[in-house]
Amino acid sequence: MDLFDKCKEFTIVDELIKKDIYPYFHALETKQDTEVVMEGRNEIMLGSNNYLGLTCHPEIIEAGKKALEEFGSGCSGSRFLNGTTKLHLDLEKEIAEFLHKEDCVTFSTGFQSNLGIISTIVGRNDYIIGDKENHASIYDGCKLSYTKKLLRYNHSDMADLERQLASIPLDSGKLVVTDGIFSMGGDICKLPEIVKLAKKYNARVMVDDAHALGVIGEGGRGTASHFGLEKEVDIIMGTFSKSLASIGGYMVASKEVCNFVKHNSRPYVFCASITPCSVQCARKALEIIKREPERTKRLKDIADLARRRFKEKGVDIRDSEAPIIPINTYNNETTFLACKKLFEKGVYVNPVVSPAVPVGQSIIRTSYMATLSDEQIERATTIIAEVMDELGLLKK
Repeated sequence: MDLFDKCKEFTIVDELIKKDIYPYFHALETKQDTEVVMEGRNEIMLGSNNYLGLTCHPEIIEAGKKALEEFGSGCSGSRFLNGTTKLHLDLEKEIAEFLHKEDCVTFSTGFQSNLGIISTIVGRNDYIIGDKENHASIYDGCKLSYTKKLLRYNHSDMADLERQLASIPLDSGKLVVTDGIFSMGGDICKLPEIVKLAKKYNARVMVDDAHALGVIGEGGRGTASHFGLEKEVDIIMGTFSKSLASIGGYMVASKEVCNFVKHNSRPYVFCASITPCSVQCARKALEIIKREPERTKRLKDIADLARRRFKEKGVDIRDSEAPIIPINTYNNETTFLACKKLFEKGVYVNPVVSPAVPVGQSIIRTSYMATLSDEQIERATTIIAEVMDELGLLKK
């Protein structure tokens, strides 16, 4: 068998294009905002993780411009060597202080953060216990580690988590890792129960807060803050590409854990550092979050409004608590067709289909920004209800 045979056999893209329902790679022609232009069409953006609507904030754009002028376009090296600027150190200090942890390590992307943290912390004789709906980057971090075994518990099933923990020798190293807000379902992990079980079975806890920073918790501090458990969570990971309107990622933990990761994490040691422009954009976004905590409240209000409107109109949504609202479309082709119809009517959403979800559980993932207006929500939910009705997917 030739190495490229698998590529020749990958025909699904051509099949979807032929049916005119291929949903990916629509090109933006404007900034990431509540309304955008894509391929000449005006679209209400319900498919972005720009939760606080900061990517177009003039202060952030100006901060990026100044960093570009002062430090150039890149660092041309890893943080370990020539790629550390004062800006990187300032950002890490500010994040650690904001999240009430001793220290912070930044990575070049959020995805890479999970690769770099998990593969470094978990050794040959250690175990990882993770929620089945954890993000792909967590799974890939587990693959890169030398973990003795990865145990997966059913989504938010605390009895199953305890069963998995009880099967591991008590004196072994154990890391329980979970999304804070699950990126597809929009539900919040059961952190109080997870922490309690981790203490009972001598395990450490890591929370992926990529979709929780700026979204929940005191002043947008995330999942641990939301439950009053900041001191009980050992490692918090996050990203700059969502609420912080930039690119990159981070972990906060004790100084000794951060120091170990800085000197042993291959994705950290061998990757070029975040550009100064991106660092300053993230710093300015964090400053705005601290200065304007009302953005987090507005985000909740706008997502709650969308949920109410969907329920009033009979749209079949899944229960969620975050600014992520999944709409049930069940099979892949119906999902693609729904996305096409919505795009043509001026609403951009994201399809989530198998194998990313089990067969028969496809969804349209809608996500919301604090800067969306009530009028935009009314317009978008009305259009979505019309399309779901056309496809026979409204609740009767």
